[in-house]
Amino acid sequence: MGTSIERVRHLSMMLSRETSFPSSIHRAKGLRSLLINNSGDPWLGAALPGLFKQLTCIRYLNLSRSSIEEIPKENESKAANLRALKNLNHIGGSLAIRNLQGGGIEDAAEAQLKNKKRLLCLKLNFDNDSDGDILIEVLQPPSDLERLFIYNYGGIVLPNWIMALTRLQVLQLDGYGNLEVLPPLGRLPNLETLSLVEVGVRRLDAGFLGIEEVENANNINEGEIARVTPFPKLRRLEISSLIELEEWDGIERRVGEEDATTTSIFIIMPQLQKLEIVNCPLLRALPDYVLAAPLQLLEVRDCPDLRKRYGKEKGEDWHKISHIGEVYIH
Repeated sequence: MGTSIERVRHLSMMLSRETSFPSSIHRAKGLRSLLINNSGDPWLGAALPGLFKQLTCIRYLNLSRSSIEEIPKENESKAANLRALKNLNHIGGSLAIRNLQGGGIEDAAEAQLKNKKRLLCLKLNFDNDSDGDILIEVLQPPSDLERLFIYNYGGIVLPNWIMALTRLQVLQLDGYGNLEVLPPLGRLPNLETLSLVEVGVRRLDAGFLGIEEVENANNINEGEIARVTPFPKLRRLEISSLIELEEWDGIERRVGEEDATTTSIFIIMPQLQKLEIVNCPLLRALPDYVLAAPLQLLEVRDCPDLRKRYGKEKGEDWHKISHIGEVYIH
């Protein structure tokens, strides 16, 4: 590859079955991006641990055109050698980690994802292991993360660090059958898209909105207006296959609540434009704050009670959604 390898910053490799992995790449200390396309021989997997140790400036690594399906194991760790990510603090863009299982906590902690300051998107795919709650805690991403996708997590609670992601714009929770309570996601100030798929919750309430602490306005001066805005930037909300969801509570008793001296106003989802509700067979009604949002599109599928309530022909509450631009209820 010549002596100029030290100066290479971006490299695409196409290796044949007969080609051994070139050790000279280890000298490319400043390499920023690497794409490897190989014929499927197993020697590539054996070379990766050493590659990660030497090339600490890597920001983009693409193995999708190779035979590698996961970062190779050094120990019997179920964390699939996550410690190999320790020195890759310059990695940016998106990072996907698959086949996560309970165990391997030390390896996961060694990955030090929170130090990857350039990381904008993280995808964590578990295997429904109920012991994953400890593992997910040590996989804390940097606070500037913008997009987070977590799949098939078998724990009963979400990690504490989710609420520290103040720049998060997109959040998808998919396959959370054991999860019964959601954190106060309404407090995420920059969240624009929220997708809840196959989550085991039975109720979306004030805790989900993040307004429990402000129920009483004891500390408000006379005549002052307390304004609380859960989900201030949320534009799209998807609720799919929450087959145990029975109630989506409003806070009607407290909206515009007044006494002699103070007024408390809750402005909820003021920018919500698109709402999709799919396969929620037990859900009976939508809260008033959702129906008052500036929705441009409402799509409801496979939700018999909602169809009965809001259907155009016979729905008793059709008038509550008739102002929405596009309505599809199937």
